[in-house]
Amino acid sequence: MSEDGVERRLTTILVADVVGYSRLMAADEAGTLTSLKAIRRELFEPKTTAHHGRVVKLIGDGTLMEFGSVVDAVNFAVDVQRAMALRNTDVPEDRRITYRMGINIGDIIVEGDDIYGDGVNIAARLEGLAEPGGICVARNVFDQLKAKGEVGFDDLGEQAVKNIPEPVRVFKVLLDSPAAEHTAAPAPAVKRSLRWPLTAAVLVALVVLAGLALWQRPWEPREEPASLEAMAFPLPDKPSIAVLPFTNLSDDPNQEYFVDGMTEDLITDLAKIESLFVIARNTVFTYKGKSVSVPDVARELGVRYVLEGSVRRVGDVVRINAQLIDGVSGAHIWAERYDGTLADIFTLQDKVTSEIIAQLQITLTPDEQSNQNRKDTDNPEAYDAYLRGWQLYRRYTPEDFVEAIPHLERAVELDPDFGRAWATLASIYWTAYRNGISWALIVKPSNLGARISWIGARDYAVKYLEKAKRNPTPLAHQIDSLIWSEYRQFDEALAEAEQAVALDPNDPEGHLAMAWTLIFAGRSEAAISFAENAIRLDPHFPANYRFALGTAQLMLERFTAAEATLKSAFELNPEEMEIQAPLAVAYAQLNKNEKAKDALRKYTDFWIFFDKSSGIETHMTFWPFKREADIRLFGGGLVKAGLCCDEQLETYIGKLRQDGTLE
Repeated sequence: MSEDGVERRLTTILVADVVGYSRLMAADEAGTLTSLKAIRRELFEPKTTAHHGRVVKLIGDGTLMEFGSVVDAVNFAVDVQRAMALRNTDVPEDRRITYRMGINIGDIIVEGDDIYGDGVNIAARLEGLAEPGGICVARNVFDQLKAKGEVGFDDLGEQAVKNIPEPVRVFKVLLDSPAAEHTAAPAPAVKRSLRWPLTAAVLVALVVLAGLALWQRPWEPREEPASLEAMAFPLPDKPSIAVLPFTNLSDDPNQEYFVDGMTEDLITDLAKIESLFVIARNTVFTYKGKSVSVPDVARELGVRYVLEGSVRRVGDVVRINAQLIDGVSGAHIWAERYDGTLADIFTLQDKVTSEIIAQLQITLTPDEQSNQNRKDTDNPEAYDAYLRGWQLYRRYTPEDFVEAIPHLERAVELDPDFGRAWATLASIYWTAYRNGISWALIVKPSNLGARISWIGARDYAVKYLEKAKRNPTPLAHQIDSLIWSEYRQFDEALAEAEQAVALDPNDPEGHLAMAWTLIFAGRSEAAISFAENAIRLDPHFPANYRFALGTAQLMLERFTAAEATLKSAFELNPEEMEIQAPLAVAYAQLNKNEKAKDALRKYTDFWIFFDKSSGIETHMTFWPFKREADIRLFGGGLVKAGLCCDEQLETYIGKLRQDGTLE
């Protein structure tokens, strides 16, 4: 017992970890766990007994062990690695379980059956420097064994490792070479970095003295990097990242909403940073559930960095694993594991976000720092209810909207200032209104017995939007911008759209709201750049953005380009019948009369009660152009396609003149 009352002792520490554990679990979780248990039962346990060792603890794929003799520790490691090589002989390469091991002699702190201290930390770092199937040891282990001649060593020189102030002299155990080879000359540090490209890439095992063991396990081996020439898009002139959907490692598949929500919140937090380019949620979720190559993702999306990870939730206990990879060089920049409870969820999210910002060497502005620190809610139950509703909302169907509403109402009941939940409710009702009576009749508040009217949907959107302004979010500003545009209050509409983009520069929906506001305000040239920004941020989900781009081209009288863009938008999303209105105008202006009539028919059929007899004023409600020239172009195209007669259009324009709303 030391003078400070803490029990200490000198011992030999061994750390072992599975290579590519997350990849193996993602490919076959049940099979991987079964294999791990068999290896521990059939190999680790008997050899631990044979070499007089002790398993301190198992953490997922990680193993911390203690040996009274350094010879026993090294012999155990050699025996296990050789046995694993034989065991894997007939196993397909992508299914093999392979270990890395690190061994150190060090002073430890003993607390019950557990051990802590720099001796453990160094062993963990040594394990991270080992090759798959290999063993790395510290200088003190080498000094104990070099004269015994039982195994050979290769001197890897001094290595700087995380959270250890002084470089560590590292030796590789030569499993298949004669002992005489231990005399190999030490390699200079710069040469080691060339001979061991994985050294700088793999970060592993962190034992925290507070009592929680946070292990950095190695992830997939480095893959073929993405070449800059092969990028689908030029790299942005600032750090760029795609956050892939985190894998749900919970035993309960119903936790998918929670894992997806964690991914989306991470994207949202990073997207608030103007000096960072972040691919949008819609695009990265096209990779969900697929086995993907990080360099391929980097190439397809035109980004430098890719983040991937997993979440395991059991009751209120949460574990997050994350790793950051440079898709261009192939280097693994950073990896970490975070453990906590649902009550700690906001702190865990902040830790992941802060570490990514630090790794990318981004300096936040005071406003960005404030945005990062501001949370929509500090109520974990409200947050959980919101995530359930948000997952349903993202499916974007009337039926899912109906199911989402009670969860979102539960969220705002638990936290009346939960801005994102109020904004999502507002968006549901605004979408019902914009998509016509067929949606509005389906969507209803959970506390009303009757379905609401089409106009009622708009009223609920406005009502909930007012509540969202207690804690405004980009979504609230986006919806508010569209509402102001419909009321032809374009100064207010532009101010709201600008605020949405400022709060989240990487949200394509903010750029989309700005594009539509500019189109209606008579500034279609400026709208094009915002629509193109949205497409770049969300390249796999461009239908809505192409819709805005094509409409901007139409209003600039680029009819051929507008036709092509709008047709491609509709092909990407055939359920978006609103696209048929500007497409009908484009056809009419190009004198493709039959196609114009067909597009108009699809559009009016979509509006159920709003057919040709409803007149042009009803339809133009949804196309609130500020300039008379734009109304004449768009309305004239609808007239030419057969919606109504010229007299109706002139009457409508005359009414707007009288109201003083035209420019």
